[in-house]
Amino acid sequence: MQKSTVENLSELGREISDVTILMHEAIARNAGLTGVDHKYLSLILRQGPLTAGELSNLTGLTTGAVTAVIDRLEGRKLVSREPDKTDRRKVLIVANTIKAKKLFEPSSTRLKAEVGKLVSTYSKKEMQLIAGYLRASIGIMQAFTRELNKKSK
Repeated sequence: MQKSTVENLSELGREISDVTILMHEAIARNAGLTGVDHKYLSLILRQGPLTAGELSNLTGLTTGAVTAVIDRLEGRKLVSREPDKTDRRKVLIVANTIKAKKLFEPSSTRLKAEVGKLVSTYSKKEMQLIAGYLRASIGIMQAFTRELNKKSK
């Protein structure tokens, strides 16, 4: 029996999720980090300076678990704890973008080149369709994650 398009997309979604996690684990391992540390550093790099509480809320991890991740990243000098200039009671986790870029540049450069080659094979209209699907998928997953995080607290 032939599978429906939805079933095929669902299978491909699971497969891309799996290979993405495995790839990021390999990238992290090659950089001397855990997969979790790599992804949290990525969040800090993209989201900008965050407090440990904000990182905890964003990820659903306890503040204790987040503190352990920050300690490991700080030990590698990939982040630093800095006082918030507008509220001295807060401590911000700030990424060392130069060191992070240098650490991940070899794999990042190669991956961007490969993805760039792939993207160039699609028309502008196809890219808009793919981007729309990915944005909608991200929204669904973010909402689902927030819901699950609320249940686990």
